[in-house]
Amino acid sequence: MSSPARTDVAVTGLGLVTPAGIGVAANWERISSGRSTASPDDNLTGLGVDFSCRVPGFDAGALLGRRNAWRLDRVAHLAIVAAREAVADAGLDPATWDGARVGVVVGSSFGGSATYEREQARLAEDGPDMISPLLMVMAPVNMTAGYLAIDQHALGPNLVVSTACAAGTSAIGTARHLLAAGMCDVVIAGGSESTITRTTMASLHRMGALSTRRDSPETASRPFDADRDGFVAGEGAGMLILERAADAQARQARVYAHVSGYGASADGHHPSSPHPEGDGAERAIRAALADAGVEPGDIGHVNAHGTATAMNDVTEARVIRRVLGDHPAVTSTKGVIGHLIGAAGAVEAAYTVLAVHHGSIPPTANLSSLDPEIELDVVAKDARPATLRAALSNSFGFGGQNAAVVVTAP
Repeated sequence: MSSPARTDVAVTGLGLVTPAGIGVAANWERISSGRSTASPDDNLTGLGVDFSCRVPGFDAGALLGRRNAWRLDRVAHLAIVAAREAVADAGLDPATWDGARVGVVVGSSFGGSATYEREQARLAEDGPDMISPLLMVMAPVNMTAGYLAIDQHALGPNLVVSTACAAGTSAIGTARHLLAAGMCDVVIAGGSESTITRTTMASLHRMGALSTRRDSPETASRPFDADRDGFVAGEGAGMLILERAADAQARQARVYAHVSGYGASADGHHPSSPHPEGDGAERAIRAALADAGVEPGDIGHVNAHGTATAMNDVTEARVIRRVLGDHPAVTSTKGVIGHLIGAAGAVEAAYTVLAVHHGSIPPTANLSSLDPEIELDVVAKDARPATLRAALSNSFGFGGQNAAVVVTAP
């Protein structure tokens, strides 16, 4: 296996705020245990689906200061906490770095949707004079990256990519291109999403995307299981510190893994259903492999998109088998944390990095009876030790937007 040094990007820091916990250590322990985080959600009482996967014990006031927390939507709260952990983990200091050489790329699908929904209700109930003047700096999708720049003194390229459920992976790929082009030396890249609102959840339920196991939320998310019936919505943020591998080596940074390849595509088929043959997904995966300079046989692990919806899981499984064969050990961490929408790809890429780093593949939660149409080696029950040279993380979103990254051992 070979990988062009000029395109290898080092992951030197990680930050995670998810339903599996606050911090990388808590996340890895929970993901490796295969224990679901889904539970009843009081904010969804009365809806057809009244459970979700939320970040436990997240006190934005304590973590960010009460005034800062009050002025930001939860999507920014989650992103900032994750980014602070990632930067510290990388051994970097915003007080001393050259901010003009630090970029930010965040994946998000909805932005500050909870704030927008709250203010819309206020407009309807109390009239226009009661709308918050902060709405326009809290709700827009670009503001999460903007607030990260303010918090971290990151003054280089600053943008949000919004490719639905592929957004977090698209952000990592975009960051990789910025580094390869020499536009910055460090990029805070990842995703953040907090859109478990009544309107969003009601719509997802109406379109049949969500599991309806209200009597057993903890077993509701069942990727690849024959009895799956939809995904469980989650929230969270995942941030990676990316640097050119040579730069990381020069400063003697600890390197978790390399992001060695990125591929993206569009199905051009349907607004919400995947291409029946997985055409776009296959092109994204093959592009990522080619970009990384690896062969299909080099991939030892796939962190699948694995939503636990009927069509996605079978289509993705067929693509994985067609491109990679049946040898990679496949998992979907959505069985534990649910579907984090725009943040999903970033968090799952971070889990893939940790799998390579620790030599361990997390299990797919709630998988008791593998769908016979899914002819893959899906890890279940317990984490599996493995020495991984290369791994793949897939993300596919509404609009037929697909992205994949190849992670390799440093």
